[in-house]
Amino acid sequence: MTSAPGSVTIVGASLAGLNAAEALRREGFDGPVTLIGAESHPPYDRPPLSKQVLAGDWDPDRAALTDSEELASDGIEARLGVRAAGLDVATRELTLDTGETVAFDGLVIATGARCRTLGGTEGLDGVHVLRSLDDCLALRADFDATPQRVVVVGAGFIGAEVAATARGRGLEVTLVEALPTPLGRVLGDEMGQVCADVHRDHGVDLRTGVGVDGISGDGRVQQVRLSDGSVVDADVVVVGIGVIPNTEWLEGSGLEIDNGVVCDPTCLAAAGVVAAGDVARWPNELFGETMRVEHWDNAAQQGSHAARRLLDESVGPFTPVPWFWSDQYDRKIQLAGRVRPDDEVRVVNGSVDERRFAAIYGRAGRITGVLGFNRPRHVMRYRALIEQRATYEEALSANF
Repeated sequence: MTSAPGSVTIVGASLAGLNAAEALRREGFDGPVTLIGAESHPPYDRPPLSKQVLAGDWDPDRAALTDSEELASDGIEARLGVRAAGLDVATRELTLDTGETVAFDGLVIATGARCRTLGGTEGLDGVHVLRSLDDCLALRADFDATPQRVVVVGAGFIGAEVAATARGRGLEVTLVEALPTPLGRVLGDEMGQVCADVHRDHGVDLRTGVGVDGISGDGRVQQVRLSDGSVVDADVVVVGIGVIPNTEWLEGSGLEIDNGVVCDPTCLAAAGVVAAGDVARWPNELFGETMRVEHWDNAAQQGSHAARRLLDESVGPFTPVPWFWSDQYDRKIQLAGRVRPDDEVRVVNGSVDERRFAAIYGRAGRITGVLGFNRPRHVMRYRALIEQRATYEEALSANF
């Protein structure tokens, strides 16, 4: 074990950054910890933003993970509403958007990601992305105005959750997806079609295999033009077409940047520098694959692991089984593992027709993933088999 840094600076005050700060204290680190966050809000939970908060069932404060008083009581200095603008690993200096230069000893990079946008929508009211609490509240205000038609662009998990929440509020929804099958690249066509059917069951106008050519309106969005020539009226548009890791501020830093901050298997990006959460890209030795994972559970686990690695070079590789959930209507959809569209998939419990089932994925003789619709117990048990590197046959014969 090497000597720990005298102080630690954490850039990014969301889940990964907060978990890193808390892990430092749990591990007995008693030096100064500074948490720098671009948003003015104290750290909050993002999953409720597309569900309970957007639906109006929760007040925004209920999504808070902590507050400034609690951080201060743990000896964590929170500098919120301040954005990192540059980094020099060689000189151990961090530049903020205030122009201030801050020396650092140990550094955790947890700057997350931002939403992709559609060009040509700048300054057009009623067009939204959903990533931050402010995004959520702006979209909720438009939902409260009772729009006639909501168009969601992108049927990934965020877009699907927004569509489900909008339908739950009684709004008319068109969900537009460029792929022939929603989530086909994530779940494969067979299971992606099950997700599509869930939305159609709830009255969503799902358009697949079609892109967006343009969004227009006179000050406020009025229409969405699709690539098949059709036009959909819209009072509100939500764009959910993926995210981009926030790494621009690291150009010239001395770190390797390639679709995220490139780390070694332990989350170390450079001497005394670790990365965690949506911005981190590392080789996960459990799967033999370099990955960047955009899930809540990964941000929480990786933030803690990266902090421990910063304190102790003997900390081993970070080898999680990626796992996440999505609540849509009355379905809890969970996926664990690392699946590919061409993996073999087999339903091992329940019924696809009833939308209550567990299905496992296999590749090269090994179980690679499990998908559950209202089957949390089965997902967790098959997740354990993935962690144990079980064969596909062993998983198929398991009696869960």
